[in-house]
Amino acid sequence: MKNLLATLLLLSLVGFGVPAFGQSQDLVIEKSQQDGTVEIDTVTGLLKAHHMMVTYSNAVLVADSMTINRDSGDIVAEGNVRLQSEEMVWTGTNVVYNYKTRQVAAKNFRAGRAPIFVGGEGLSGNTSNQVFTAQRGVLTLDDYSNPLLKVRAQRLVVKPGQSVTARGATLYIGDVPVFYLPVYAQSMKATAPALSVRPGYNSRYGGYLYTAYNIDWGDALNLRLKADYRTERGFGGGPDLRLDLGRWGRGKLSYYYLYDQEPETNSFGAAFPNERQNLEFYWLASPSTNTTVKARASYQTDSGVRAEFFEGSYRQNVQPSTFLEARHSWDNFSLSAIASPRVNDFFSTVERLPEVKLTAFRQQLGPLPLYYESVSSAAYLRRLFAETNAVVAPNYEASRADTWHQLVLPINLFGWLNIAPNAGGRFTYYTEAQDVGATTVETERTVFNTGVDASFKLSRTWARAASEFWDLDGVRHIMTPSFGYVYVPDPDARPSELPQFDFDLPSLRLLPNDFPERNSIESIDNENVIRLGLNNRLQTKRDGRVQDWLEWEVFTDWRVNPDPGGADFSDLWSDFKISPRSWLTLQSQVRYDMDDGDVRLAFSSATLRPNNVWNWRVGHFYLQDDLSVSPTAWGSGDEVISSTLFFKLNENWGLRADHYINLREGELQEQTYGLYRDFRSWTGSLSFRAQERLSGETDYTLAFTFTLKALPRYEVGDDSIDSDAFLDY
Repeated sequence: MKNLLATLLLLSLVGFGVPAFGQSQDLVIEKSQQDGTVEIDTVTGLLKAHHMMVTYSNAVLVADSMTINRDSGDIVAEGNVRLQSEEMVWTGTNVVYNYKTRQVAAKNFRAGRAPIFVGGEGLSGNTSNQVFTAQRGVLTLDDYSNPLLKVRAQRLVVKPGQSVTARGATLYIGDVPVFYLPVYAQSMKATAPALSVRPGYNSRYGGYLYTAYNIDWGDALNLRLKADYRTERGFGGGPDLRLDLGRWGRGKLSYYYLYDQEPETNSFGAAFPNERQNLEFYWLASPSTNTTVKARASYQTDSGVRAEFFEGSYRQNVQPSTFLEARHSWDNFSLSAIASPRVNDFFSTVERLPEVKLTAFRQQLGPLPLYYESVSSAAYLRRLFAETNAVVAPNYEASRADTWHQLVLPINLFGWLNIAPNAGGRFTYYTEAQDVGATTVETERTVFNTGVDASFKLSRTWARAASEFWDLDGVRHIMTPSFGYVYVPDPDARPSELPQFDFDLPSLRLLPNDFPERNSIESIDNENVIRLGLNNRLQTKRDGRVQDWLEWEVFTDWRVNPDPGGADFSDLWSDFKISPRSWLTLQSQVRYDMDDGDVRLAFSSATLRPNNVWNWRVGHFYLQDDLSVSPTAWGSGDEVISSTLFFKLNENWGLRADHYINLREGELQEQTYGLYRDFRSWTGSLSFRAQERLSGETDYTLAFTFTLKALPRYEVGDDSIDSDAFLDY
């Protein structure tokens, strides 16, 4: 009879996870292996389990052997112990777990939730409040028994799903200590390692070591502290603060200070100051539907600090602006206000203090076939030129009120011809200009504009056309001729009589000549121009999808009444792209002077991506000198050949090479080489660049960068887009 009762009890424990011992929450014991067994000590009442799995609430414990005390709740587990609780998995050789109090204790342990893993001695904690401590611990982002990169700590505090804090922390590469921090905290929700170290050498400021430490306070706040040393230029650093307040906005404040021991000189030969600073701020918020607020501030102590120490961002934007803008949109209107002061005296700019603008989007006037659009603005404007010690800047300022309105009558004729005649008018008022550069008086100007846009589309499909060589599976040809006429009679005030605030800027592409795209208010003058355009597109099917096999757009302006000595036609613009194979793309942009027969601009490139082993992009850029007195002249030209090659040597090694050859100077202007190595869970790169500077000196940079695959510093392919990514600060 006793044997029968024992057998029934074991079946209830082992069979299919039936609740045992009548606990308030179910304690379930199941086999973890086929030979799993449970024995009951009739004297002590303890359960002896072998190769079993115990589940209680949201905790699961598996071990080679376990002793379970149903009175105290203690479970002593030994051999290949694995405890899963909430978001963490704990492993060790000897673990004591109390399923009633949720206390955990272990002599040696490992735990992890990708991409963060910890290990140590003397683990103690509670799975209810999810706080665990350990002595002589190890923190790593490398999921291997012997990680290459790790942080050894005197004490670890683990909050599963939140963070790991190491006190008395030393960073090791292999068995070599390289960095010490009193406290190191790594968020488990972070997208980047808490500590980053980047060594290298640059001929302009010697050997350098860039370090940064990230601190996360939840999802809303992140602080990154930068501390750098350059052997020839000194110490530098500062904070990066990121905020995310939901609909109230997200942004970043970045400040950097450097005491430059050997500052370089500006274009006038004067040395930059020793104390150099750079501050960047941006903010974007949507406090309510259709309302946005944007802000940006950029301050530098001198014109060279970004070019020298923040080269990547400098190349993207040589002169970043400072502004605060608020905008609200309705279905047919938008109202915006912008304030844009100058904060760097060494830049030329136009201040708007402020400018308010009301825009009416193109909308139908009731049941009429007419459409209406308008732009009205009022602003106080100051044009400020760069200040130097040698010249008094000829600045000037004035108030301006401007309003433009236009009617459009879109018509479709014969079912294929789209015509849209338009007529509009502009009124602009200027106060008398003030300051040393002022030359204009109080002025009113009226401008009338009219014109017509016309286009139609022709297409034909050859469904059976196919070519294995040209990678064609069916062909569709779409041709779209376009015609745009703009007529503006002489305004009652010419551009030379107006204070110039919004004016035409140099552009490699032809500027728009129709309204409202033509928004350089002070440059508007008489026009009698026809823009002729033609767009061709060939499409085919690849991988079951329709793709463009060829795109070609050409257009030019026919000046019906050219200025005296002017040409009848503007430059011809051509934009061409063809993909004869899925792995080959050819592109070309050309600006051709039809009057002189000169190519003013030519850019062509070929991109080859035949497989995942190598890819190559080669390009040629030519820009003719334009030293005319025209306000849109772009100045000195250039001619460069560029090449970017990436080659995967094997599963672990890769090579990248970039070259820029200046054909005018007959020299290799810039060359960059990168060698990559895959180290299991992280990737290392050794990069070298030689760059010819305008001063005639050669700038050399050697940099070592590593990024963890789990928390990459750069996205895959960033370096193929921007080779400075691995060399820049």
